[in-house]
Amino acid sequence: MLSRSSFFFLRHGETDWNREHRAQGQKDVPLNAAGLEQANQASRLVAGLNIGTICTSPLRRAVDTAEILQGTLGCALEVIDELKECSWGVREGQVKEQWFDDWKFGCAVPQGAESYESFLRRALLGLNIALRRPGPVLLVSHGGIYWAVQKYAALGDELDIPNAVPVRHDPPRPDFPWWTATILGAADQAAAS
Repeated sequence: MLSRSSFFFLRHGETDWNREHRAQGQKDVPLNAAGLEQANQASRLVAGLNIGTICTSPLRRAVDTAEILQGTLGCALEVIDELKECSWGVREGQVKEQWFDDWKFGCAVPQGAESYESFLRRALLGLNIALRRPGPVLLVSHGGIYWAVQKYAALGDELDIPNAVPVRHDPPRPDFPWWTATILGAADQAAAS
């Protein structure tokens, strides 16, 4: 079960492999110029938030994004290994084709890869470790980790979250018994200043 506390999630900025629809997995692919700009834009969006801790994946694309946000927020930054992207084994670096769908539906697991279900369990562990930190917590991680957020918060169909777009998540409450996810945008930035 996902810890019931409010948090923010931000997928790392863009990499060249994102643009090429390649499975990055645990390869340490750096941010490209667009990804660095996205991270800087995201830092402006979260500037007025009272973030207690930023928790990030150890992969460089997430750490670099998180460090840009930390420069704006000035809060603690913690690396949590369980927040790294799924390992796709021998398929890392390949374009996501039929093998990817087969992996997600449990039909085949590439050599050296995590199964979809074991990945989601590991991701949930990482999310709950992060949500025990002083909050509100801002998670900087990967699209695959967000699948776990969507599953364990029952947010509906699994969708790919855009790069460097902050999303606020609030747990169920007596007057609204479902998790909610709210994309932060320019209106939020204006309200925070």
